[in-house]
Amino acid sequence: MTLTLGTGPLAGQPGGAFNFSLDEAPMHRMFFEAYPRRLRAVLAGQTILDTTQGRLLHETAILPVAYVPLADLDQSLLERTGSSTHCPFKGDASYWSLRLPDAGDGELHEDFVWAYEQPLEAAAWLDGYASLYWDRVDEIYVEDELQLSHLRDPYHRVDALESSRRVVVRANGEVIAETDRPVMVFETGLPPRAYVPRVDVKAGVLAASDKRTICPYKGEAAYWSAAGIPDGAWSYETPLPEALRAQGHVAFDGEGIETQVG
Repeated sequence: MTLTLGTGPLAGQPGGAFNFSLDEAPMHRMFFEAYPRRLRAVLAGQTILDTTQGRLLHETAILPVAYVPLADLDQSLLERTGSSTHCPFKGDASYWSLRLPDAGDGELHEDFVWAYEQPLEAAAWLDGYASLYWDRVDEIYVEDELQLSHLRDPYHRVDALESSRRVVVRANGEVIAETDRPVMVFETGLPPRAYVPRVDVKAGVLAASDKRTICPYKGEAAYWSAAGIPDGAWSYETPLPEALRAQGHVAFDGEGIETQVG
């Protein structure tokens, strides 16, 4: 979740109230801001980008995208292509492929970088900036920390708070967990989630699953079947600092599962 997704203030349907009217505001909203962190991208063992002059583009219904000065990319690695795409909000994008002779693979990474060389007036601030397909990069570092999944949105927050609220979890109507000491996780744009201490889950209810997912804010989630419901529970065994209090706890969701929070 970000400024631009879910109920964020730049989303199509913001979840809060403003002291001004959005009637004349465009349904598709953009916000371009400084990203002062050092940003590095590594592909095939070679650093293809190292900058402290990045910017972050927040755009309705799209995760934030990092843009960097085109001059900060090694021009000797870039090969302009004939590809072009049109965005009704930003203009026509030009593309460059990336070749890494020093990395030893010699592979041409086609249409890897794009820029709006003549952006629309509403996005004039994109002039001189370029972006790349971050999901095709092998490693992304912010300062010296390796990023998981995708760049973290600086406006996304995770609060893992100890609580005494009563939590009861049922699977197909049967109680499988209950506790008065959950950790409540509040995450930007998402409903609150109760995490139950594993010792407060009934014995034999959980069975480990092979499924894993990555959250750039909480870490890698391990999944469990819950009372026979596949992947009906998950936990963060080695969470990132924001979710550290949820370590050793389990959350539940899925068809047939009901979590009641008092």
